[in-house]
Amino acid sequence: MTAEQAAQQATAWFDSGAFRELLARRVAQRTESQRPDREAELQHYLQAEIGPQLTALGFTLHSIDNPAAAACPFLVAIRIEDPALPTLLSYGHGDVVFGDDEHWRQGLSPWTLVEEGDRWYARGSADNKGQHCVNLAALEQVFRARGGRLGFNCKLIFEMGEEVSSPGLAQLCQQHAALLKADLFIASDGPRLNAQRPTLFLGSRGAVNFRLTLRARDNAYHSGNWGGVLSNPGTRLANALSSLVNAQGVLQVAALKPTSLTPQVRAILSDITVGGMPGDPAIDSAWGEPGLTPAERLYGWNTLEVLSMLSGNPARPMNAIPGEASAVCQLRFVVGTDWENLVSHLRDHLVQHGFDDVEVSFLRGSPATRLDPTDPLVSWVLRSMAEISGKTPALLPNLGGSLPNEVFADILGLPTLWVPHSYPACGQHGVNEHMLQSIAREGLQIMTRLLWDLGEQGNALVAQHRAHRGGAV
Repeated sequence: MTAEQAAQQATAWFDSGAFRELLARRVAQRTESQRPDREAELQHYLQAEIGPQLTALGFTLHSIDNPAAAACPFLVAIRIEDPALPTLLSYGHGDVVFGDDEHWRQGLSPWTLVEEGDRWYARGSADNKGQHCVNLAALEQVFRARGGRLGFNCKLIFEMGEEVSSPGLAQLCQQHAALLKADLFIASDGPRLNAQRPTLFLGSRGAVNFRLTLRARDNAYHSGNWGGVLSNPGTRLANALSSLVNAQGVLQVAALKPTSLTPQVRAILSDITVGGMPGDPAIDSAWGEPGLTPAERLYGWNTLEVLSMLSGNPARPMNAIPGEASAVCQLRFVVGTDWENLVSHLRDHLVQHGFDDVEVSFLRGSPATRLDPTDPLVSWVLRSMAEISGKTPALLPNLGGSLPNEVFADILGLPTLWVPHSYPACGQHGVNEHMLQSIAREGLQIMTRLLWDLGEQGNALVAQHRAHRGGAV
């Protein structure tokens, strides 16, 4: 059998309705990790849905307790065909955000797959049940096409806590590094560049959330009696924020700007158009770092966002000068950013601009990652995607958002390749979430081709990657 025949076989299986049936059953399971009463559902998804599918493919299952969040279990599945073959590590998460049942459009439910044209509506259809269903189906198709073989070794991690920031995932990879040892990583999450264009991204931007607080006094005071002689924390905090990011959204803290927007990365991003698709918001052309294209600002630069701001009582404003004000902010950043010293950089900047009374506190953060775009594995994936889809795939140095990619790239030391099966307007984390069946169908073809090629060329591909990495060092 050839790669094309394997992809045709996978397409016929998809068109039979079997994939839709599988996805409908899985999205019906209310695996909301943000709810403390869903522990049984989270366990059931791994044990009754994912486990049997992998056992049928000859995987050995390892149920591993979460050292950081007992209610969010892990499943590690391993199939070793031959120690001389290369080993693929992949990943998926079966948990979803709150269903938010009452706010879905009439006729829709987060727990029932509803088909309308090209759209399959349900919670988890895009994030991440639909995506890992595609990848597991591709494994099945290659396994059957090769008569009970994959042609490579395969290891899978499934977690049930991604939507609550993946507690315990880093510890899992640290404590079980030998069990998870592999040669490359391919998985699916997040969106494509757009619905029409297959996409490969090589990592993700990092994110740091922090709080700014200004406490002027213990009480609020009448604005008529004291206005003009007492400083207003809300006013001062607003001005402090404007010293960090200006009215055009330009980051003002020089120490937090990246160094990694190289000519090579700019050349890659010159092929990328942001937005412009149905359902996309209009791009604010004058917003963000001057001199950069929208693609460079989104995928190659850092942005500071004010997520929330509080001064006084917004629900019941009083004629009083508030005693304090606070804001929660976020820095989205690419590789080459000194994010671990963010608090000290912000404090220094604020003091220099006369805001020594503003406190800075770190809330949480995760690093940025990016596989070298010149790695031979990148050109292999792009070539295979193009041949099977007949389209020119988009290459993104990193996703604009964040994923727990650092555990695979940094802790396990793997080259990370992400092939998403969703698109930006999918309603992920909102109401009316949906998957496009056209993307799922094309995604199955792409993943079947990639896995088939890995079985044919795996050792050579891994050798090319190692030679490239050695030369880069």
